Amino acid sequence: MSFNKDLLEKLMNFNENNSPQFTLHVNDSVYPISTTSITNSPIPVNEPTTRGGVYFSDKFAYKMKCVVNDLSVVPLLTKKMLGPNTEFGELKITTNIEDGGSPMDIEIFTNLTNSVQTPDSIELSLIIVRLESV
Repeated sequence: MSFNKDLLEKLMNFNENNSPQFTLHVNDSVYPISTTSITNSPIPVNEPTTRGGVYFSDKFAYKMKCVVNDLSVVPLLTKKMLGPNTEFGELKITTNIEDGGSPMDIEIFTNLTNSVQTPDSIELSLIIVRLESV
């Protein structure tokens, strides 16, 4: 991945020690995220590769799990999911953290790899593609 690992470490540490508010942006709508976890974990490839000719995957990925309680987002996610759909798009998530006492806005761009819907929420499994401080 070609993102700023220092910024990612700050985000991960802040998320672990605080409860920042994350917001999912899909098309022109925003959806509050109730819970978020960010991890670095292995993915099922033996070497860096292009998966399905559609997206690049390394041996490890930074992943997010997010829960959205507003189910009106579900129909908007159909074209965003990786897999057999080759017309997927990135999902943007925004948050605000503190860095040395100063607030910092962060935009996180992700690919949706899986979703699990319950009667009152949807859990999104995402791979972080890039992130930027705004």
